Parts: sequence; C-alpha cells; structure tokens
Amino acid sequence: MKKNVIVGQSGGPTAVINASLYGVVYEALNREDACGTVYGMINGIEGFLNGKVMDMEPLERSGELELIKTTPGSYLGSCRYKLPEDLDDGVYPKLFGRLEEYGIGYFFYIGGNDSMDTVSKLSRYAAKYGSDIRFIGIPKTIDNDLVHTDHTPGYGSAAKYVASTVREISLDASVYDNKKSVTIVEVMGRHAGWLTAAGALARKFDGDNPLLIYLPETAFDTERFLKDVESALEKTPNVVVCISEGINDGKGTFICELASSVGVDTFGHKMLTGSGKYLENLVKDRLGVKVRSVELNVCQRCSSAMLSGTDQKEAIASGAYGVKRAIEGETGKMVAFSRLPGEDYRTDYVLEDVNAICNQEKTVPAEWITGRGSDVSREFTAYALPLIQGTVKVPEKDGLPLFAYRR
Repeated sequence: MKKNVIVGQSGGPTAVINASLYGVVYEALNREDACGTVYGMINGIEGFLNGKVMDMEPLERSGELELIKTTPGSYLGSCRYKLPEDLDDGVYPKLFGRLEEYGIGYFFYIGGNDSMDTVSKLSRYAAKYGSDIRFIGIPKTIDNDLVHTDHTPGYGSAAKYVASTVREISLDASVYDNKKSVTIVEVMGRHAGWLTAAGALARKFDGDNPLLIYLPETAFDTERFLKDVESALEKTPNVVVCISEGINDGKGTFICELASSVGVDTFGHKMLTGSGKYLENLVKDRLGVKVRSVELNVCQRCSSAMLSGTDQKEAIASGAYGVKRAIEGETGKMVAFSRLPGEDYRTDYVLEDVNAICNQEKTVPAEWITGRGSDVSREFTAYALPLIQGTVKVPEKDGLPLFAYRR
C-alpha cells in the first residue's frame, strides 16, 4: 500500500541543504510502488503544525526541482522550534493528527543537532503509541559537529568557501610590505572549530598565511594571542589570523562577551558575534600595528559560487538513501557517512540511531590541534581536502545565478 511522504528543513541553511531535499523528493517521486504524494513542510515542523505544506510533484514537471540542486538557503523555509521534552505534551497528538490527515507514512527531516532531536522525539512518540510512520533524519550542518558520522553535508562547501576566501584575503593583505599589518578573519563555529580549521587549506606552502588558527576546543588566552601575533610579525609583515566565533577562555566565557553581552536563541544558544572586532581593538591598542577584522558571517553558508562537487553529490545521495531505507522499514535513524580505508576517498552511506546523535557535539580531535592551540595538523588537512573537491556549474540568467524560488 502506498504511503504519502513529507519532508522538511530546519535550523541554519547550507549551500547543499536543498540538494538533500532534491535527493529525498526525486527518490520518493520515482518510487511509485511505495510512495504516494510527496509533501514539503513550509518552515519545518513549526509550519507543519500550522498546516503549511506544499505538493512537491509539480516542481518536477516544471523543471524547478533541477534548479533546487544548486539553490542555497532552505527552499522550504526553516524554523528553530523545539518540541517539548514530555512526550505526553498536547503538541504531539496535534502533530500526529496532522500526519494522519495527510496520510503520511514516511517523514524526513533535514537538519543538524536540534533537528535530530525532533526526529528522536517523534520516532519515540510513534513507538510509544503504536504509530507505523517512519522517521528518518537527513544530516546537514556547516559546523560538521554531528557525532557517529565522518562528516556532514554542508561542511564541504562551507569549508571550500572559507579556504578560498581566506586565500583571497591573504593575497590582498600581502600587496603592501612596507608596513606591518594583521587581518583577523572570524569564522562560524560555536563549540566545534571544523570550519575555522578549513582556513589551513588556504595555504599554498609551509609558512603561508593564515599563520595562526584558533578553535573553540582550546582555551583562548589574550596575552598568549598577542605574543603569537608578535612572533608571526617577525616572520612576515602581513599576518592573517583565523578565529572561531566561539573562542573562549576555557571557563565558560566567550571572547566576544568581553566586549558586550550576548543574547540567546530559542534553544538557549548564545548568539555569538564580535570576537574578531574585540581582538582587532586589542591588537590596535597593545601592538600599535595596522589591523582589521573580517566577519564572514552568513556568506559561509549561503554562497553557491563555491559549491563543492563532492558535497553536493553526497547531499543528494544521503536524501535518496534515507528514502530507500525508510521504505525498507527503518525508523528513528539518521543517514551517516562512513569513510572507507585506502588512499582514494570513498564513503559508504549507513544508518545510525538518532537517539545517540541528537544533543551531542563532535569536536576537532585534540591531537589535530597544534602550536599550543594556534594551528591545526596535516591530519586535519588530509581529512578535509577530499570534501572540497569538484566544481558545480550553477545555471545563470543575465549573468547572475538562477535559483529556485518558492512562490
């Protein structure tokens, strides 16, 4: 018996979150033996609660589905809605009532840590009350911090953007050599420094910029930082530094909090920004050299100009794999990547228990952090380099990228 499908997106977008959406929708539409109507949630689980859905099949007929593959952002819209911890809360019967209303048998949620928490709660509720709806999480996050997976879709493209941009910034900073200068590049990353570490991929040779890289995994000491910068300036007049937005003193205080207080989002996460500006002023006041800070901000996750071919291919495949396994009867799982041994990069798609993934964070291994917390090792670059390979041709119109827009 055919069952209808629903798919949603949640959390911060990535350059390939829509490629994962494409994978789910394309596979479901082509499984006429098992899947009926394929619906999309508008603005995630929060929008679905309010009855906001769309039929995805017309997108295939119009050709819009193909455009989705290279469209950044979240085509269906996103949300940051946290389901109650108590499975007996009244929101769950309402949600499952809506799922029954639309005849849903397969539920797919594309997102990161908090989204996997949603999949976990819905699958546990279904098990508790005897629902046969199957719930599968499709991973995405530029932070690369989901556990039980080698990496996550979204990271490769964001890492490619960071490495490429830092290389451009480094070349720009080296134009003048008659005056010392410091450029501080602030990269996203609250507790995990995977994306900031990608700045190391920008180096063209040993000793090239960025000379210093600081991740949130190690305690950040401002006095040590100033000494590191002074030492780097002795090697080159133009120093580029990469820092994670989440660098902290190791005792719970983010460096950006030294300049001002920060707010929190609906999940209680501090909204971090300003670490680069704080360090810019510190270097200016203490070292007296020319200094500027560059905050990459949302460009890291919304740029389609530097899509990683590997990242896009794996994002599509992970969505399709989730559909296949749900049809086979799997539920309460997340699609994960298992890197295979050997010199050539290869990966397998597997399923992992979503309950062991949600609310956990994978950080950069301590042994990959070098220079007393101011650099990363060759092991990191060997890990990350395969993930940024390949270019993707983005369709254009009038010299600008042609994206899919939900109307």
